[in-house]
Formats: sequence, structure tokens, C-alpha cells
Amino acid sequence: MSKTVIPYTQEQGTKKQQVADMFNNISKTYDFLNHFMSLGIDIIWRKKAINELKNDRPKLILDVATGTGDFAFEALSILKPEKIIGVDISQGMLDIAQQKITKRGLADKFEVKLGDSEGLPFNANEFDAVTVAYGVRNFENLQAGLSDIYRVLKPGGKAVVLEFSKPKVFPVKQLYHFYFNYITPAIGKIFSKDSRAYSYLPESVEAFPDGKNFIAVMVKAGFKYTKSRPLAFGICSIYTGVK
Repeated sequence: MSKTVIPYTQEQGTKKQQVADMFNNISKTYDFLNHFMSLGIDIIWRKKAINELKNDRPKLILDVATGTGDFAFEALSILKPEKIIGVDISQGMLDIAQQKITKRGLADKFEVKLGDSEGLPFNANEFDAVTVAYGVRNFENLQAGLSDIYRVLKPGGKAVVLEFSKPKVFPVKQLYHFYFNYITPAIGKIFSKDSRAYSYLPESVEAFPDGKNFIAVMVKAGFKYTKSRPLAFGICSIYTGVK
């Protein structure tokens, strides 16, 4: 099992508490930095992940680790579900998501609530689809989180996970490593009051069981028809599974 990487090594508290604190700290600059540091490519990857649900036409979607809501807003415009509920452990991120919901007049379509991936505040067999974008590597217990996602899905429902992975090919692997380990923390330090958050990012990606290892966790949680689809030479991957 890979070691648990936490945002603040000098501080007490579980990974869960620390991740919530970290995202509360960076919530105000999060959107800007995300698009800036990925050169806007994160928007293309999000669309690809959402398109995995196009043929399923889910009516009710749960977006876990919804953050400031960008993935859910994109899913609303592409999939046109009846409703999306977003959960996150960071109130700071949810406050920004709520401001966007109000501003866009989407309160009847998109609702956010404070919630933990390992103890989702929903009944079993409730959702047609569950999405997680760049959130599973922050789960304190990955197996428990995926098992709970499986629990709240309806039979036949689909989970779509978008997450960073580790590219294996030269020179993408080397460039990615350099960018993530040196450029990202430097930019984070300039624009964010929490520079540690942006050095946690490459560490959490490094420790994350990507590719077939993540699929194995999905299978253990009960998912069928699992698939792993690498994007951009493996910088990112889309994982899908059906209950």
C-alpha cells in the first residue's frame, strides 16, 4: 500500500482535516491557478470525462469533491440532467461554488453540501451517476471512498473519475516531473497564501495508485466493466465503472 501523503507534515490532524484546511486556504485563488497552471487543458479533460456519461443520460448526478463546482457546471451544460448535487469537505470551496450557483441562477439544478467521500450523506441506490474530478487522490481511505460511491449509485449507474496519473514516456515523463515539482509550487507560492498546497500536489500524485492499480481498487469496491483511459500521454486518466 502506498504511504499516506498529507498537506502539512509539521501539523497534527488526519489527512481529511488537513485537506479540508488546505482547500479552505487556497479556495479564493483555486480556479485561477487551476486554469493558469494547466494552460487551460483541464477544461478539455473535464469535457472528455463528462462525455463518458453522454449515452447514459443520467437524471441525478452526485459530484464528489466538487470544489468550486466547475466540473458540475460543465456536466450541467453538456448532459442536461435534472439535478446535480455536489459534496466537498471544504466549506471555503463550497462557498465559492454557492456564489457561482446564485450568480448563474442555477439553484434548482445544482445544490452543494458539506460531505465526506467515505460517509456520503445519502441513501443507497440514489444516483444515476457519480463523478469525481481530481479528488480521489485526496481521499484519506481510497477503498472506503470508492465503496461508498458504489453504495449510493443505482444498480447500472456509472462512476466517472478524472485524476492525474504518471506519464511513462520520454520526454513527457521528464517534462511533467519538472513542471509539477518545480514550476507548480513556485507559481502557487506567488499567487496563493498557501505554498505548501502546491508542493502537496505533486507528492499526492506520486503516491496515488494510478492505472491498473486504481482499477483494482474499483473492482474491489464492486465495480464492473471498469476502464482506464489515459489522456495526454498519461498526464491524466479517466476511469469508469458500473454498479
